[in-house]
Amino acid sequence: MGYDDGGWAPYMPVAERRRQAEERAALLRRAGESIAPVTLAGKQIATTFWGRSWCANIESYHDYETRLPSGRSCVRHGLVVDLQIAPGRITALVSGSELYDVKITIAATPPAQWRAIRADCAGGIDSLVELLQGRFSKPVMERLCRQEGGLFPRPSDIRFRCNCLDHAGMCKHIAAALYGVGARLDEAPELLFRLRAVDPAELVAGIDSALPLSKVGPAAGKVLASDDISALFGLDMAAVVEAPQVAVMQAPAEPRPGKRKPKAKGVRRTLAAP
Repeated sequence: MGYDDGGWAPYMPVAERRRQAEERAALLRRAGESIAPVTLAGKQIATTFWGRSWCANIESYHDYETRLPSGRSCVRHGLVVDLQIAPGRITALVSGSELYDVKITIAATPPAQWRAIRADCAGGIDSLVELLQGRFSKPVMERLCRQEGGLFPRPSDIRFRCNCLDHAGMCKHIAAALYGVGARLDEAPELLFRLRAVDPAELVAGIDSALPLSKVGPAAGKVLASDDISALFGLDMAAVVEAPQVAVMQAPAEPRPGKRKPKAKGVRRTLAAP
């Protein structure tokens, strides 16, 4: 692809960019690459608590606000061909006039900061389901979503690089990758904790080796191990079923003084209908 005298690629319609993105994704798959494109069901980038909270945090970065609209447009038009999230690292391939390679590093949560978060949230979150679905009190929500001392990174925590020709502080491809994280958190909110290199189970009050699916308790046998985090989000909760009631065998009454003890008779046992 040629560039004009200013070093910019010529304008390409969105439909053509989307077509190229799909072709590039198909080529990568045929080459054996394991890729994870960012796809949206509609125009909204994020619809759940964690996804929306992540995007709101990004939009508070006023130093980057000139590139954020273009980044949102890239995500909405399916131009994020691949997005990978690892502890302290985001990598992405974003389709434009070429396929651009984005690398973002985010500082790990300092241990003292994580201890403070856990102490402040102690007793406020009852299960991993409640945590990952964002179902907790407003004070806990505000504590977790702080940019200073919470789970969300500050601009100074983030370093990024893109191989495009835009030498601004943040290009639209980097912005697209950051918004892509918000979309990905809709599907797998535990990835936020993975990115910040912390264990979400440590936020849960009284977590044991088995975790109930809801506060009222699951049906018999319906429990998940605490390390099965990825299976917890988006599941239909099983209805709680009461266990069958069993009548307790009653011993014969003791005879009153002066009377003969009656002969023992068979004691009937009954089971409540299941």
